[in-house]
Amino acid sequence: MDQSVLQEIIKMSWFLLLMFGCVRASEFTFELPDNAKQCFYEDVIIGTKCTLEFQVVTGGHYDVDCRLEDADGTVLYKEMKKQYDSFTFTAARNGTYKFCFSNEFSTFTHKTVYFDFQVGDDPPLFPNENRVTALTQMESACVSIHEALKSIIDYQTHFRLRETQGRSRAEDVNTRVAFWSTGEALILLVVSISQVLLLRSFFSDKKTTTTRVGS
Repeated sequence: MDQSVLQEIIKMSWFLLLMFGCVRASEFTFELPDNAKQCFYEDVIIGTKCTLEFQVVTGGHYDVDCRLEDADGTVLYKEMKKQYDSFTFTAARNGTYKFCFSNEFSTFTHKTVYFDFQVGDDPPLFPNENRVTALTQMESACVSIHEALKSIIDYQTHFRLRETQGRSRAEDVNTRVAFWSTGEALILLVVSISQVLLLRSFFSDKKTTTTRVGS
């Protein structure tokens, strides 16, 4: 392999490492019990672009309360009983940002919540993409592959959430159908026994008592 080509490949590898090191993302799925509240914290530098995305996967009416506060306690985002949403903002100050999910309005139903908190933007893979070199096509191909892989990861995440949500709904429907079928079977059994007993009472011989009156 040519030495210049090897150097370019090593340079591209360093760019990839730097790119993944500059972007932080917190992706998590957790159980939120009824009458409960769960908070998470993230250190953010001023001027950093952040995105909070969440979705209720299972439980109840698939809704939850969400609240996002900056380092000074100022409310940046607040929504009540949302199934899913996405909020993007730019940090106005340094510090620890807090976002909470609340299921306090639910008395007996727990929820499964997924969230993705992204901090920072993806830097370009190659700072000098416009230069004309022998590896321009290779660099363009790397950028295209990188963007395609990011899209694939997003699609896989959303499809996985939809699959979990669909499976939860199917299991819930299956449980209801099973209880309903059992109830119908018991009702049918009781009605059948009652009808048999009623018919037997119609055709049973009744003993008659004869009283002889003497003269």
